[in-house]
Amino acid sequence: VQLQASGGGLVQAGGSLRLSCKAIGLNFAIATVAWYRQSPGTQREMVASISISGNTDYTDSVKGRFTISRDNARRILYLQMNSLKAEDTAVYYCKALTTWGRGTLVTVSS
Repeated sequence: VQLQASGGGLVQAGGSLRLSCKAIGLNFAIATVAWYRQSPGTQREMVASISISGNTDYTDSVKGRFTISRDNARRILYLQMNSLKAEDTAVYYCKALTTWGRGTLVTVSS
């Protein structure tokens, strides 16, 4: 079972990025899936989650800027990030059930 995250990079404040997370060997459709992030010296925090039925939840700091979505047929989880801020800089991880992806680095320059 693997989760392969991609899409991170360097972007200026106010810009956008879309993260993707491909599930391999996992029955993706039965899982609530989520994006987490961790910046140096901080604890990993949940950014957004999406349930099997499509219900979403976001941490307050990203509401209105980030959108989580899933494609069950392709087993891909997405995180569309708009109006990025310097404080969004972190390594972003996807999670499905108890499996974590490796993480993809997002750096937002101010």
